[in-house]
Amino acid sequence: MCIGGSLVRLNKGSIIEKMKNQNIKTQTELAEKIDISKSQLSFMFSDEYEPLKKNVIKLADVLKVSPNDIILDEEDQMPINSDFNRYDYKLDEFIDVSNVRKNKDYNVFETFAGAGGLALGLESAGLSTYGAVEIDKNAAETLRINRPKWKVIENDIEFIADNLDEFIDEEIDILSGGYPCQTFSYAGKRNGFADTRGTLFYPYSKILSKLKPKAFIAENVRGLVNHDDGKTLEVMLKVFIKEGYEVYWNILNSWNYDVAQKRERIVIIGIREDLVKEQKYPFRFPLAQVYKPVLKDVLKDVPKSKVTAYSDKKREVMKLVPPGGCWVDLPEQIAKDYMGKSWYSGGGKRGMARRISWDEPCLTLTTSPSQKQTERCHPDETRPFSIREYARIQSFPDEWEFSGGVGAQYRQIGNAVPVNLAKYIGKSLVHYLNQFN
Repeated sequence: MCIGGSLVRLNKGSIIEKMKNQNIKTQTELAEKIDISKSQLSFMFSDEYEPLKKNVIKLADVLKVSPNDIILDEEDQMPINSDFNRYDYKLDEFIDVSNVRKNKDYNVFETFAGAGGLALGLESAGLSTYGAVEIDKNAAETLRINRPKWKVIENDIEFIADNLDEFIDEEIDILSGGYPCQTFSYAGKRNGFADTRGTLFYPYSKILSKLKPKAFIAENVRGLVNHDDGKTLEVMLKVFIKEGYEVYWNILNSWNYDVAQKRERIVIIGIREDLVKEQKYPFRFPLAQVYKPVLKDVLKDVPKSKVTAYSDKKREVMKLVPPGGCWVDLPEQIAKDYMGKSWYSGGGKRGMARRISWDEPCLTLTTSPSQKQTERCHPDETRPFSIREYARIQSFPDEWEFSGGVGAQYRQIGNAVPVNLAKYIGKSLVHYLNQFN
């Protein structure tokens, strides 16, 4: 279940009101009527976890309402710093780009390229990678192995920003990249370019200032929206606007774009002002696809590959967790022993002892497949997902190879932008740029 690209959250106030209407006095009574444990009901109400669709439907049936009556509206799920209303950005424009094709070649210079998820997706949309910057040696080698014709620049991004002419000798249409989310040191009240020194956003914005491409793509974790009380994003938007770009941004859920994973990213698009003045239509983000894949759609006939292993103790615990379940499905004493102090902190982290089911998308993949707080166990086998399963969930093609040891490969895949999400973002840009040719 998904609304406007954001994960579903239950409207607790509405549920309490509906409970009164049905003369249901306690959560224990409500859990019994839904036929789940009280712990599972608490799990559903947590803001850290999206409830299973079947449980939301059962809850709505018990309360004699539609599921939509007990789900938060999108604007209530995604609090935005009110200061953003002062800036020139667009948030809510979408268009179906499924059949978009380029009518001329557009090139891309990518920063923070990683294992190539964003670049590969943009390539699938019809864009050409002119250059890809990546300082991690394993990720850079991954790019070289798979795309030997790409200009892979294995160097420090700050050095590249200072010496850009040494690396680029033609006009660039699109700058792309996912710089890390870092707090800025606010210099007085400027809240602009100078404030970003010492962060990796600074060289990205410096490259943007020098290249002046037609458009740029900047992606980041969803948490950027409220990072440092929204100040971090606020500074970024102001810098982009001062550089002469109209800025569009949105939270996109990968699950809406042919990715079997609930992975939300903030995507910022900038369009150069001279193009905006001549445009026949504005930039729009890609419309969500009708069908949303689940694990069973993408993990068929996966090539064999390396996989990390659970410890014997962890394996015995995970054997007790059913598909779609987590620590709330464990016997209480086993759950307490496994979770340690987390058991006493409001019921523990909701990702602990989590086994994904075939009939749901995976939760966000992390850089390690067996972290205790963010468990992602295989639906049938008691083990983490393998390298190739990880890659499938991130929508990498099977022929895309990853360099380095097992840990390095998991890290590259976990850090990547899902390829199919990037493809739809690229198609939206192609659709916009096509109007000028």
